[in-house]
Amino acid sequence: MIKPPLSNRDGRLFIEEVSTLRLAEEYDTPLYVVSETKIRENYRRLSSALSSRYPKTRILYAAKANTNISILKILRSEGAFLDTVSPGEVFTAFKAGFKPGELLYTGTSVRNDELEYLLKSKILINVDSLSQLRRILDIEAPKTISFRVNPKAGAGHHKHVITAGAKAKFGLWEDEALEAYRIARDRGVEKFGIQMHIGSGILELSPYLKGVEKFFKILGKIGRSVGISFEFIDLGGGLGVPYRPEQNEINIEHFSDEVARLFREGVKQFGLEEPELWIEPGRYLIADAGILLTKVNTLKSNPTRKFAGVDAGFNTLIRPILYGSYHHILVANKLDEEPTETYDVVGPICESGDALARDRRLPRLSEGDLLAVLNAGAYGFSMCSNYNSRPKPAEALVKKDEHTLIRARESFEDLLLKQRIPDWLMIG
Repeated sequence: MIKPPLSNRDGRLFIEEVSTLRLAEEYDTPLYVVSETKIRENYRRLSSALSSRYPKTRILYAAKANTNISILKILRSEGAFLDTVSPGEVFTAFKAGFKPGELLYTGTSVRNDELEYLLKSKILINVDSLSQLRRILDIEAPKTISFRVNPKAGAGHHKHVITAGAKAKFGLWEDEALEAYRIARDRGVEKFGIQMHIGSGILELSPYLKGVEKFFKILGKIGRSVGISFEFIDLGGGLGVPYRPEQNEINIEHFSDEVARLFREGVKQFGLEEPELWIEPGRYLIADAGILLTKVNTLKSNPTRKFAGVDAGFNTLIRPILYGSYHHILVANKLDEEPTETYDVVGPICESGDALARDRRLPRLSEGDLLAVLNAGAYGFSMCSNYNSRPKPAEALVKKDEHTLIRARESFEDLLLKQRIPDWLMIG
């Protein structure tokens, strides 16, 4: 699992040209560290593969994976557009330098004041329901609109991240989609897009490609029945990365071959003009660009288990407890030592479920050792919390031999910033 931007130098873990031990010493732990070079490499690999097969391709980074402004700026400089799912992400995107025409908003259960903000912002809205459409049209009929359509097929690494199929809350089913496009057309909407998303963390291409095939049948019927064409066809995101040593990466060249083939066949079969192909990767672009550094502060055992207590809990990285996710863990200062002990790597949160790993084989640990949790660039900091009144961690960016904080560590005072004490409690 040690591959660029990570390397083993005399038994010590480096990210790009910087020692993780130095980063932990300078910025303290827990600490998220992200490689700028790796983000750029990931984006360029995907962009080159897709655009060489279908030139009219647009990549929209799924901002929910990590909304740090510095990361957004890196991806914008590479040519990425942005897929947003909340008004807060739209606000952050503008602060990062994105223009309205570079954003897509796909939300669910959207409030009216949020719709007003989005319409005022002049960004493209990808509509999730007939209710949302009617409320948008009551405010203002946009010139261009898109709809999220459920292709009746879902996939993903956990049931919580499957976003299509019968149990999914997202998108319009075929009959509703037909009605939605008719309503929008009749209200004067001039241009249309269409989008699907079947799930997250996909490593097997078959479910995704089946979803694309079903999606084209639905959008082809919509185009013929309503008498519209599509400016773009958005095939969603969900591309996974290998979290476990035995998992293989997606062959992005093969993926691009198959997606472009299905896209061209669908466009030809249903008599569509040449729409743009949009895709919304998040995890694929930044997961393996980031690690989480955490220090061992407590070693203890009972008759059945050994525990390595660290300063990062599920308030810092929630994926293991929320999804049962595996993150590979390295002892950053003992890379050349053999794994001889089995530990539960547990955090400081006052709940028994607070574990980053169970039954993990590691070198014999000592208090003060530095652990590196891999593939933490996506859905790490963006899902952390202040549970147990713990300040959120810092984030650092590395570029070759340079490093800097891109988010300061919270203080105890930060925990109280938005709290207010009513007057009647101030007496005495």
